[in-house]
Amino acid sequence: MKTKQLAKRGINIEVLSIIWMALEFTVGLLAGLQAHSLLLVAFGLDSLIEIVSGGALLWRLYETTRRSKEEIAKVEQRASHIVGWCLMVLGLYIVVTSVYNLLNHHQADASLAGTLMSLASLIFIPILMLAKLKIAAPIESRALKEDAMCNLTCAYTAAAVLVGSLLTMWLHWWWADSVFALLLVYFIVKEGLEGIKA
Repeated sequence: MKTKQLAKRGINIEVLSIIWMALEFTVGLLAGLQAHSLLLVAFGLDSLIEIVSGGALLWRLYETTRRSKEEIAKVEQRASHIVGWCLMVLGLYIVVTSVYNLLNHHQADASLAGTLMSLASLIFIPILMLAKLKIAAPIESRALKEDAMCNLTCAYTAAAVLVGSLLTMWLHWWWADSVFALLLVYFIVKEGLEGIKA
């Protein structure tokens, strides 16, 4: 399949990804604010960053159909930097908020909407990730590969939200929400640094 055809397929996958992330952002943020859950708010904000990342990737994929390889390389680098810095900001937010919540013994409330959204994401996001990786290699897009890895971070986030929410609901562990949020920071910062160094 030609590069332009693959890029067009990538555009379609990225549009689908942005729509899904918009749903995650809305449900995660609203449910998180209602339940006072850092995990759910982080889940929502991670989805917002994925929307920004997806927008950068749409730009990159669209340029594939119009520009030379040298020009695409510049677009690719800018897209990687945007994604990287967004992830670093999210990591900082999680650390500051988690430490504050742990010091103040803050416990999140249970959220059925957040739990169901995280379960749905845990199923759907890996499918999106694999579709992006399948296109990234033949069109030589590091930014698309990094965006797919952002999806992996989103899947980790969904898993952490699911486990943290269930522990909070069943065992009433006040610290579970913040501790599971902190576990995400490693993955978020790792991906962020890779984008910044690109």
